[in-house]
Amino acid sequence: MKRILIIDDDMDMCNLLGRFLQKKGYETEASHSGGKGIAKFKESKFDVVLCDFRLGDKEGREVLKEIKNFDPYAIVIIITGYSDIKTAVDVIKAGAFDYITKPFDSEVLLHKIKAILKRNQDLQEKQHSQIEFNIGSYHFNSKLRTLEHGGNSQTLSPKENELLLMLCEYKNDLLPRETALKRIWGSDTYFNGRSMDVYIAKLRKYLKEDSSVEIVNIHGNGFRLVVPE
Repeated sequence: MKRILIIDDDMDMCNLLGRFLQKKGYETEASHSGGKGIAKFKESKFDVVLCDFRLGDKEGREVLKEIKNFDPYAIVIIITGYSDIKTAVDVIKAGAFDYITKPFDSEVLLHKIKAILKRNQDLQEKQHSQIEFNIGSYHFNSKLRTLEHGGNSQTLSPKENELLLMLCEYKNDLLPRETALKRIWGSDTYFNGRSMDVYIAKLRKYLKEDSSVEIVNIHGNGFRLVVPE
């Protein structure tokens, strides 16, 4: 049974949403402040976090940041009363997988939750199909998040690891920008695209000791990890 944490200082909203999700087969817990929600998340495992954008003690983006710092893979959906583009960009840029504006249809939220969990499950299954790769003279272990070369080992950050894993899965073929952005960052916004470019630059630096290995930028389309066969 998937577990969902609801962080909202509106108790009625928590109760209504909690009962609805329980009827749909989910286990739910609620916290009525940002601080308590963060503490509860750190104490137990949740598959999804639903967090209100405006809380009494913290803003949703602060809660989101602390949760993502604790667990970079956390799935957080922001619930907001604002429907402007700036708010949408802010929450996605901060690391939310998605957002939904009030008032919302519970069935729409349920669809978002199901779609995100399905995408995450597909990602995990694909990752588990192969965890070790030879990249020229480098050896990459995606489970341990290590990139080894010449007796030296580099520990990758979670996003570096996911991005290099995708490049390996598409080795010598085009990895579309949109595919990587949606799978790793949750959406293909401009800001997430700039963030991905920074991570690509980091990976190029890590792989520079082998001149036969190259991450090629296919302008406007994506990237290609070129590795000698």
